[in-house]
Amino acid sequence: MILVIGDIIVDEFIWGDVTRISPEAPVPVVNVQKIDRRLGGSANVIRNLHALETKSAMFGVVGDDEPGKWVHHRLVELNANDTGVFTKKSERPTAIKTRVIAQHQQIVRYDHEWVTPIHPDTQQKIFEQVCHKLPQASAVILSDYAKGVLTPELLKKLIPKLEGKIVGVDPKPSNTEHYHGATFITPNLLEASQMANMNNTNEDKHVENIAKHLREALNLEYILVTRSERGMTLYDGQQCHHIPTAARDVFDVTGAGDTVIAAFTACLAKGNSPLEAAKTANQAAGVVVGKVGTATATWQEIERH
Repeated sequence: MILVIGDIIVDEFIWGDVTRISPEAPVPVVNVQKIDRRLGGSANVIRNLHALETKSAMFGVVGDDEPGKWVHHRLVELNANDTGVFTKKSERPTAIKTRVIAQHQQIVRYDHEWVTPIHPDTQQKIFEQVCHKLPQASAVILSDYAKGVLTPELLKKLIPKLEGKIVGVDPKPSNTEHYHGATFITPNLLEASQMANMNNTNEDKHVENIAKHLREALNLEYILVTRSERGMTLYDGQQCHHIPTAARDVFDVTGAGDTVIAAFTACLAKGNSPLEAAKTANQAAGVVVGKVGTATATWQEIERH
């Protein structure tokens, strides 16, 4: 089982067509054809683990509202343990990101989200639930969307408790110093540059310097930097491996980072080497960016790709 801790978001998609411009303002009029929801944010990691036939458990918060109830229901449908998902009352409704898409093109996105840190009592409840599930876990993913669940106080207490487990972090630069002691992190190039306080330059040698700096500064075993059209760079402490992109067509990069950390962690938990895991994660990312919306990749799709 892989434990996922972080910020739960509901991704809402409004799909339709545009045939005219509004007479009221110079904006497109979308004729809505359907509306659907998908687990997003940290919960999208759960979707990706499910697609990879990997058991999981989710830890985070939702609101005492209909979207929050939907999150619990959807997690159960994915056979993910949801006992670590706590319901907060009206002061913190469930976070929702709504995207309007016409002809496979995202027109606008609007967010309802709350980024204040969760209450210390809630932090303690999450910590206790993680400790309860830890003996059953092969790995832990800290999926940090900087929405208030992975507070500095919780990270300081949690990461030392996870010693002996594979601990992966999908990071945010604001929490850099608090990831010290994790097994690995999977930042994109911009995040890695900000975390290392270095220029955002997508050249191999520069990315190597960033990776080496962060590995040493945070006492990591390895670091996997995603580099958009340049693929990925894995630094395993001995060598930097530059892995060319596996994407054939890029339609939507939404949630690709969740796919990367899910696939990388699942492979490590199965006993794959870091390089094997990185290559598989790269293929998985190539699959999902070829789809529209928050997507996942199965083992079969990865193999075909």
